[in-house]
Amino acid sequence: MGIKSFQGIRRSSKKEFDAPILVTDYMSKKLVNFSPDQSILEVMEAFAKHKISGGPVLDDNGFLVGIISEADCMKQISESRYFNQPILDKSVEKYMTKEVETIPHDMSIFDAAGVFDKHNRRRLPVMKDGILVGQISRKDIVIAALKLSGQNWK
Repeated sequence: MGIKSFQGIRRSSKKEFDAPILVTDYMSKKLVNFSPDQSILEVMEAFAKHKISGGPVLDDNGFLVGIISEADCMKQISESRYFNQPILDKSVEKYMTKEVETIPHDMSIFDAAGVFDKHNRRRLPVMKDGILVGQISRKDIVIAALKLSGQNWK
């Protein structure tokens, strides 16, 4: 006579991973946007007012055409000092970075961390179907990793 088990049917005890791990879960959605014809002086004032260090540049139709940062503003400050002139109302278009690396909204934060490491950027615009939907920073990735470690790496 064989041994009978009284444990019942065995079910897989694989734990589901339900923590949010996508860029869209951690990105900033309320952005301070700039236009190509805005003056650098206005941009610097916005940086100080909103306590930010950069932002996307959008055309009249709302499409991403560049990104402006404090580093870009430093170029203008340096030039004005060199030529002994005040900071002029030169446009953002002259100083913005036009070749912008972007990431998709449905990328994992782990892949986004790799993009940050590869391109050495402080922030990246987040796109969905060619439209800007947010921005994610290195700090956002670090916060996401900390939240995940609290749930899963006990």
